[in-house]
Amino acid sequence: MRVVAGELGGRKIVAPEGTSTRPTTDRVREAIFNSLGSSGILDGALVVDLFAGSGAVGIEALSRGAERCVFVERDRNARYALEDNLEALDLSDRSKVISSDVMAVASSLDCDIVFADPPYDFDAWDRLLGLVRADLFVAESGRPITCPAEWAITRQKKYGRTVVTFLERSDPNPPQ
Repeated sequence: MRVVAGELGGRKIVAPEGTSTRPTTDRVREAIFNSLGSSGILDGALVVDLFAGSGAVGIEALSRGAERCVFVERDRNARYALEDNLEALDLSDRSKVISSDVMAVASSLDCDIVFADPPYDFDAWDRLLGLVRADLFVAESGRPITCPAEWAITRQKKYGRTVVTFLERSDPNPPQ
């Protein structure tokens, strides 16, 4: 795997060994970040990469102009790969890695954009969206997702087995 574009474009990143994580493909990352890049929303953004795995999505955000990224990953092997990637790419000073269950920390993370790529059998989208404190949420899933009333789906597209959904907060008062 490689960083697709930005200041780190072409640099190699490693994926964790085993089958407990499913790294986001280059094609899907490129599509996500091309959409975000055209709006300029990434420039100086604070982002969160939930279910981070190797950190490919958060690293791509940093490469394309995000100021800082918080990575949340509880799997030890994935976290080791993530930390190795951050060190190899000299991103440790712009990153924070939290070893925890996503649901336990989601409400404590203030940011501009949340990226979430849970296992395909994840079915707690309403609960997760009720916890996060951001205006934009980008979800990767194995099927189309629905969202609670305080969110609006602005784009949903399928790439092979992956469905990418962009959601914007329609409620101006996120949970505190």
